[in-house]
Amino acid sequence: MVTELARPEAAATARGPAASARRRRRSAAVAYLLLAPNLLLFSVFMIVPLVWVVVLSLQSYSGFGSAEWVGTENYTTMAQDPVFWRAALNTAVFAAVTVPLSLALGLGTALLLNRHVPGRGFFRGLYYLPFVISGVVIALVGKWIFDEQLGVVNRVIRALGGSGVGWQSEGVPALTSLIVMIVWARLGFVMVVYLAGLQGVPGEYYEAARVDGATPWQQFRYVTWPLLRPTTFFLVVLTVIESFQVFDVVYVMTRGGPGNATQVLVTYAYATGFDSRRQGYAAAIGVVVYLVVLTFTVLWWRVQRQRGAEAAP
Repeated sequence: MVTELARPEAAATARGPAASARRRRRSAAVAYLLLAPNLLLFSVFMIVPLVWVVVLSLQSYSGFGSAEWVGTENYTTMAQDPVFWRAALNTAVFAAVTVPLSLALGLGTALLLNRHVPGRGFFRGLYYLPFVISGVVIALVGKWIFDEQLGVVNRVIRALGGSGVGWQSEGVPALTSLIVMIVWARLGFVMVVYLAGLQGVPGEYYEAARVDGATPWQQFRYVTWPLLRPTTFFLVVLTVIESFQVFDVVYVMTRGGPGNATQVLVTYAYATGFDSRRQGYAAAIGVVVYLVVLTFTVLWWRVQRQRGAEAAP
């Protein structure tokens, strides 16, 4: 009798792992079926072009006729190309200036608009507006502001008795005008992200700090800033990536000039591929930009993963 009662239980136990495995397979099949359209689009528009760019970077191709396989010759040429290194230096300087400026101004604006001030919602929208405007529009506004003859800035300088600045004919002023417009365009996004971080700080921390006699600066230094470090790290990585990918504002405002004073890696790749018709060499520059961006992306992912593991119980 005991044996007969035990048999169904044993059969159920034996069926348990097999049934569980079948359920997992069915769930995985449904998940892949639902993901299939996105995976297809991702492969067609991301993976295939990326592979093609890598292959093209190993060829000499003008866009017409057949390509010639040259191996790593494009990368060897790049290492000896002074214009490439000038563009790389300009990109690095551009990132080194715009990233801290964007973060500092964005944080300051977020701290101001996190308070209960009149018209707070209006000013939040006003600061965020440039971020949703096309980069070409931002560049056209920049050309109007910094035009040497008719620009607003030079008009003000001349009205004050000055002679104006060569925003298009001198290297440093041209790069400065680009930095100003990019920081202005990026300010709203940085502000919104910092606002989200500030609103996640518990108010009890500030109350405890005030009870202990902390000044507003001490509250920011010992409460606000430490709790905003993950947000700051995220913004640093994101704005560095954006700085290495900047194209439209530079192309419309200066086209890399005067000379190559404002040439950055992406505009140099574009000029090389479509003006000089050296598409294999342009693809090699694109691969270098991709590797730089990938490095910062992997860095951010690893840090986030490490923090998630440390926060897990």
